[in-house]
Amino acid sequence: MDKSMTWKIGLIVAVIALSIWLLWPLDKKINLGLDLKGGMHLIMEVETDEAIAIQTDMSVAQLKSLFKDGSIKYDKIIRKGFDKIEITGSLLDDERRIKDILDDDFRDWTYTVGGNLVSLALRPNIEQQLRDQSVDQALETIRNRVDEFGVAEPTIQKEGLAGDKILIELPGIDNPERVKSLIKSTAMLEFRSVVSGPFLTEEAALKDYNGQLPEDLEIVKTNPRRLDKGFYVLKAATVVPGKDLKSARRAQDEYGAPAVGFSFNSQGAAQFEKFTAANIGKQLSIVLDDRIESVATIQDVISADGIIHGRFTIDEVDDIVLVLRSGALPAPLKYIEERTIGPSLGADSIRKGLMACIGGLLLVVLFMLVYYRAAGINSILALLLNMLILMGIMAYFKATLSMPGIAGIILSIGMAVDANVLIIERIREELTLGKSPKSAIDAGFKKAFWTIFDSNLTTVISAVFLFQFGTGPIKGFAITLIIGIAASMFTAIFVSRVIFDLTYGRRKKLAKISI
Repeated sequence: MDKSMTWKIGLIVAVIALSIWLLWPLDKKINLGLDLKGGMHLIMEVETDEAIAIQTDMSVAQLKSLFKDGSIKYDKIIRKGFDKIEITGSLLDDERRIKDILDDDFRDWTYTVGGNLVSLALRPNIEQQLRDQSVDQALETIRNRVDEFGVAEPTIQKEGLAGDKILIELPGIDNPERVKSLIKSTAMLEFRSVVSGPFLTEEAALKDYNGQLPEDLEIVKTNPRRLDKGFYVLKAATVVPGKDLKSARRAQDEYGAPAVGFSFNSQGAAQFEKFTAANIGKQLSIVLDDRIESVATIQDVISADGIIHGRFTIDEVDDIVLVLRSGALPAPLKYIEERTIGPSLGADSIRKGLMACIGGLLLVVLFMLVYYRAAGINSILALLLNMLILMGIMAYFKATLSMPGIAGIILSIGMAVDANVLIIERIREELTLGKSPKSAIDAGFKKAFWTIFDSNLTTVISAVFLFQFGTGPIKGFAITLIIGIAASMFTAIFVSRVIFDLTYGRRKKLAKISI
């Protein structure tokens, strides 16, 4: 055996060993997709208009603060729609100072100043940037929450041409309602001063204000699972914003009941300490997602740590801790599509997919043995190695196997067989011309190479486009097809050639019928 054949055989043995090592144990290395394992399929839309409205509200608050600091009088500063602001009042005398404020601090806005009205509109490029950022932030927040929840191999990615939808696939989920609640929760935690309450109705809360609340107050509903049903009048401004929350954890209250423990960062701790010191004996509310979770009387100065207590179960505490630790969503989410797939469907899909793979493989093996006889055995060995390499690569990249992925595997099997058929037919033609086995094998592989390469290249290009623009199952099909084609090129061109050289290359004569 010459040296070139030695290294070729060594390479093939190394590839086989590496593929087996990557693949073993099979049940732990190959991840099953949603259609095989069961679970949840969700498509959610990020309400980006709301994200822009939140940013606009912050700009309104900033304008009020700047006008107050500059002693600029106005009647109202309000948000119009989701991306516009109007300032009304006798503004003519302060027009120059207003323009200076807008030029210095509101460069993301266009504005017009005229008499008693100043109109601001968010610049289109800034608006689009905010929309993109809100989707990216929602994507990352959802991913953090799913990771905290412990879902194995989730799929979380953007969906749709507008880029404002998020695809979520969670294999193996057995409590879909809890997961949906965790994903959709905005996790806006606020600590706000209580002005009055509780009241049985919203009308009762408005009675002391002649039906019209001042701008700095807000009526907030209690969470009936934590407190008795009712309403409180709260200060609109939060004492400490949720962004200053450093950590959240499971804790116990003074009675040993489940509670949510929290800690502030240094800035939040200083702010909270200052507030509680100045408000001992007064009530403080803890608001989560626009619902009052707890109302307590401030009995002492509180700095960096505290607890939220109420009628919590352990699961509810864990869920609140999870959403607080994973961050707040930048905007509300809306469900567009939802499917829950049971594990029985997954088991049936696995069984049918395996039957399809095994059935197709057996038919291919039978055809190759009957039609090509001994040469068919060479092709079958290359085909089996092709399957082994494909599965090994999938295991290495932690690819998820789905029903479309199984279809991609079956298609790659067909293309691998097609390559071997082309090679064998070319060799037959060369033998018919009277060439020696070695010359016929050389010529057959050379003439078949570009045909195999061209057909595989066009398929790979199509698969790349499917991967780039497809989602979920389509990506799974594209991935397995690309990997399968790459493996088939190696086995058809390299491995088959080595097998043919070993079995027929040294013969002086070869009957046409044997190949």
